[in-house]
Amino acid sequence: MSKQVKTIIMRDYQDRIGDAADALVINISALKGTQTTEMRNGLAKKQIRVAVVRNELAKKVMDSTELKPLKEFLTGHSALAYGGQSVVEVAREIVGLMAKMPAIELKGAILDGQVFKGKNGVMELSKFPTREEAQAKVVTLVVSPGRNLLGALKGPGSTVAGLVKAIESKLEKNEPIAKVG
Repeated sequence: MSKQVKTIIMRDYQDRIGDAADALVINISALKGTQTTEMRNGLAKKQIRVAVVRNELAKKVMDSTELKPLKEFLTGHSALAYGGQSVVEVAREIVGLMAKMPAIELKGAILDGQVFKGKNGVMELSKFPTREEAQAKVVTLVVSPGRNLLGALKGPGSTVAGLVKAIESKLEKNEPIAKVG
């Protein structure tokens, strides 16, 4: 392959990967053509892309990106899976596809600089909460003490307000108010 062609391919990788900081390395070479198309179409609906790469050229491109730690997984047939809301979503989708397409090989992934090696690492990553799920948990943890306090204050306050309302209505009707003993 000529140097010009390699340069074009590397520029294409740079354009595809862009400023992605998180990605997954998989091997889809054992899939049939129809399975690959089905997988790509299903993932594309979720803005997840799969790019089959030439290892040495991809390594050169990754040298100047946050994906550099993934270079160790670029052996044999390799494809980068990236995009979606986060690499956690990408991992979940790929792991989910493995039920129908067990020929997919999980090589590794990177999330916020943390490397997940092999099938076990990617399976672990797929169980992480997404950014939105983590934010929702934090908000719940921050808000729940205030909600509990409000409930504790509101409960007795409602009782007192109910008693005052009952006394007021009895006084308006000129009924005697019984002494609580």
